Amino acid sequence: MAGSDSTASTALSTEPAAAPDTVKILVAGGFGVGKTTMVGAVSEIAPLRTEEPLTVAGLDVDDLKGIEEKRSTTVALDFGRITIGDDLVLYLFGTPGQQRFWFMWNDLAIGALGAVVLLDVRRPECSFAAIDFFERRGIPFVVAVNGFDGLHPYPTEEIKESLALPARVPVLLCDARERESCRDVLIALIDRLIEDVELRPSPAR
Repeated sequence: MAGSDSTASTALSTEPAAAPDTVKILVAGGFGVGKTTMVGAVSEIAPLRTEEPLTVAGLDVDDLKGIEEKRSTTVALDFGRITIGDDLVLYLFGTPGQQRFWFMWNDLAIGALGAVVLLDVRRPECSFAAIDFFERRGIPFVVAVNGFDGLHPYPTEEIKESLALPARVPVLLCDARERESCRDVLIALIDRLIEDVELRPSPAR
């Protein structure tokens, strides 16, 4: 019997663990709000980046007001991955911010369960298109206010009111350079996704 118990214990210990659930998340917002920085800061793998140097040819189409120090831009997407707990893995897709690349957003949004809209309060209008994009498609999102130089001059309630966001859309302060700060934003988005599922009416039988 002792041998049988030992065999059973060994069999149990060698059973493969269940594969974690995977969720596709978009990180969106305007040009230069910190999307590439956020994906790179929080990703547990070396992030895929498609950045190219800004050139003189783009001066007439790229608005660098307030971000004059910017030297490169995403021309396709950023990609990263982060594990949240033992049973959940998030795949992060950073969208390009310039208007001439917005046509890619539709393809990137396929299969996405939620999104983070990064906001720079110095240039909030840069992220209006992203907010509108997700609202129109019914994709749940949170707004993360990226504090450049670590500064957050406005409270979240004031930002939420100025954006005319529904009550169900969380607004959070973050630093796109800090892993823990970005992770907290992603957890808030997952909490919203779970809440939306719980509030969804049960299908009629």
